[in-house]
Amino acid sequence: MQKLLSKNLILLFCIPFLTHACQQKKENTTHQPVEKKKVEVSYPDLLNNTAKQKELFHKKYQKGTLNEKKEVTHQAQTFLIQDIDNYFTSWEGTRWSFNGISRTPKQGSIACGYFVTTVLQDMGFNIPRIKWSQAASQTMIKALSTNIKTFSNKSISDIENYIKKEGKGVYIVGLDTHVGFIYYVTNDIYFVHSNYYEPEIGVMKQKIKSKNPLNDSKYRMIGKILSPEMTKKWILNIKY
Repeated sequence: MQKLLSKNLILLFCIPFLTHACQQKKENTTHQPVEKKKVEVSYPDLLNNTAKQKELFHKKYQKGTLNEKKEVTHQAQTFLIQDIDNYFTSWEGTRWSFNGISRTPKQGSIACGYFVTTVLQDMGFNIPRIKWSQAASQTMIKALSTNIKTFSNKSISDIENYIKKEGKGVYIVGLDTHVGFIYYVTNDIYFVHSNYYEPEIGVMKQKIKSKNPLNDSKYRMIGKILSPEMTKKWILNIKY
């Protein structure tokens, strides 16, 4: 009876195709850190700095003319694209687990969906963190982006070419059983995620052609985020 109950509990937590569930695979892989950099401030200080910038942008936006509002939105968008990388760096090395829900980098563990939603919420986006982290990744992608592309059985080179064509910025990508960010700001394109291939390392930034779920997945839904409209919602704290 105990074995039967355990089996049922396991089935209960298995989320179908295109979900945030990070199904652990036994992979003999070696993670090679990419562009590791020192975090200059603590995580609470990072949160506080982002919140202060958001408040400043909000005040400027509220007082501005139409053209000034557009300029403030552009400045805020540039800030967010750079600032999100500080969150990636802070979370690097936080262990992965299927039920990980940590709110603090390097403490406990965090699942792939929770990593994505926690970063966005901590940056000040008014999103339903728990709901989206447990839902199909397309739910979050469609809510945050209108620039969406779906790929089935395509090579990682096709994905790379698409990202280069769409241009530099930040993307969310939903896979067969995984979700993460694609970060393209320098000349290289990175996949930033809580990696179930290497759960003891967990959150990491890898070049997209590394051994990772993005490379191996048969299905990919990619949505570009931090658009002017999404940035405006951040400035005004509009709820999703």
